[in-house]
Amino acid sequence: MRQKVVGYVRVSTIGQVKDGYSLAYQVEEIERYCEANGLDLMHMYEDRGISGAKVDEEELTIEREGLQDMLYDLRWREVEGIVVLNTSRLWRSDMVKVVVQRELRRYNVDVKAIEQPNYSIYTKDPNDFLVNGMLELLDQYQKMEIAMKLGKGRTKKAKEGGYAGGRVPFGYTARKGQKKIQVHDEQATIVRRLFALRETNSLWSLSQLAEQLNSEGYRTQQGKRFTKVQVKNMLDRKAFYQGFYTYGGIQAVGQHEAIL
Repeated sequence: MRQKVVGYVRVSTIGQVKDGYSLAYQVEEIERYCEANGLDLMHMYEDRGISGAKVDEEELTIEREGLQDMLYDLRWREVEGIVVLNTSRLWRSDMVKVVVQRELRRYNVDVKAIEQPNYSIYTKDPNDFLVNGMLELLDQYQKMEIAMKLGKGRTKKAKEGGYAGGRVPFGYTARKGQKKIQVHDEQATIVRRLFALRETNSLWSLSQLAEQLNSEGYRTQQGKRFTKVQVKNMLDRKAFYQGFYTYGGIQAVGQHEAIL
């Protein structure tokens, strides 16, 4: 079975295009590499016109839409690798590298860099043991530093009932440039239906609730059938759907609109 991968391309300056790093060139190289190595290229993500990537200190995300989409899709797209021309297409700063590699490791995805054929975030070469050990310590240090830096701001935000970051709960959407999350009308309908089913069928199992949603034609954000895990996640957020927000032991009336 051919290994499933996705590609990622980026240009940030006109100079990169002049130096031969145009999006078209990167796409062509990735497609050629996948064909030569028997890889199944599932999708190509791209970013253009952005110099580097900024880490949003409030939400701890990377401000590149293509890269964000790719990292988010790893939750449901079963791939084993990300193919890039070189690792600088993914990150330049240590902080961005920490955030990206954290997500890749979470889903057991590796980086295949065409211009760095021996590169792997899971390298097992004994010669690289010391270097990788130091990088791991740097990653841990930077994550701790980021967490400490974010702590005060998120706690203050939570006390005011504002959303303090992390994955947006099903039923809501976070729009770029807006500080508050908004109700996603289609998803909110599913949330209300689930809690109505729970109320009238209190003895039903999570699997039965999921199957009922599926039988009525409801689907997840990715267009897939609901599972008991997704149903449990929604039921566990009842207080949030009622308009309350809890973070780190703090509970407040949320700034977000209630669904229930």
